[in-house]
Amino acid sequence: MITIRIWVYDGIMASGVAGPIDIFNAANHLGARESARGSAVLPGFVWRVESLDGQSVKAASGQSISVDGKIDPRKRADVILLTAPFFSNMDEFVGRREQLNALSSALRSQRKAGALLAAYCTGNYLLAEAGLLDGRIATTHWAKAADFARRYPHVELRASEVLTGQDGILSGGSVTSYLNLAVRLVEMFAGEKLAATTARSLLIDINRTSQASYATLLDEHGHVDPLVARAQERMEATLQQRFRLSELADWLAVSERTLNRHFKLAVGLAPLAYLQNLRIEVAKRLLESRPIGVDMVSQQVGYGDVSTFRQLFKRKTGLSPSEYQMRFARSSSADNTRREFPE
Repeated sequence: MITIRIWVYDGIMASGVAGPIDIFNAANHLGARESARGSAVLPGFVWRVESLDGQSVKAASGQSISVDGKIDPRKRADVILLTAPFFSNMDEFVGRREQLNALSSALRSQRKAGALLAAYCTGNYLLAEAGLLDGRIATTHWAKAADFARRYPHVELRASEVLTGQDGILSGGSVTSYLNLAVRLVEMFAGEKLAATTARSLLIDINRTSQASYATLLDEHGHVDPLVARAQERMEATLQQRFRLSELADWLAVSERTLNRHFKLAVGLAPLAYLQNLRIEVAKRLLESRPIGVDMVSQQVGYGDVSTFRQLFKRKTGLSPSEYQMRFARSSSADNTRREFPE
């Protein structure tokens, strides 16, 4: 039997506990069926939900999560699965030093004993805090990528990827990547065939490899620089027009160097890079909200050359504009549902 210890603490997302357990349970049933047919003898999965003090924890939603016992760094495990904290500001989570130190110590002990370590979303902060990701590849929630990279510069962050793995450490991206992470664990310990069968039975898309098409390229104007705020408003108002940094600087009555410096300090990007992200975000909204041709979208966001627009869009999102529209556009069936069941 493959022993998986699921470590929990206050503030986690409840689905990150129940979701993987459902996958392991389904794999057990499907694997037993295959074994009964005599086609293969597959290992089963057993799991325990554990907290630092052995007491139940409270999820971010307020739901109480029961546990099976206390985290013991010396107890054997094939896998340690870290659940993800749900915090808009990770300073609050990282500030819980007593909890982080205890979890970090336990993780290092399990790592030394040979357990595979797995985390998803903001759970990767725990691995990084323990120093276990230094010099290794990892991913995290796309919206936390900049914060993660700032805190842990020695981690090779691949924020666009849904799953990464290196040296016995698995890392999942944004929240529901725990589904892909759990299926990958089934694959590693019980084989590709059972993993694929389990994923199909639970309708889990194991082919998603990139978070890029889900990522928002722009934060809100979350800064206090009035010069940059005026520049952003000007960019939004003149989105369809040709952009020249010199013209924007003249309009703001500053030098190009000053504008560049303020932009990088306020939003972490040069003005042109920010404008490219702005145009792609507006294009995404247009493709999602209405039946519109790619040529028209290209024009509305300021790209006269549609081939240039297509190339930039794919580089930023991982999908072509047409592929993005097929995946994310509001369907006619959804519109019909809204008409039949008005709010």
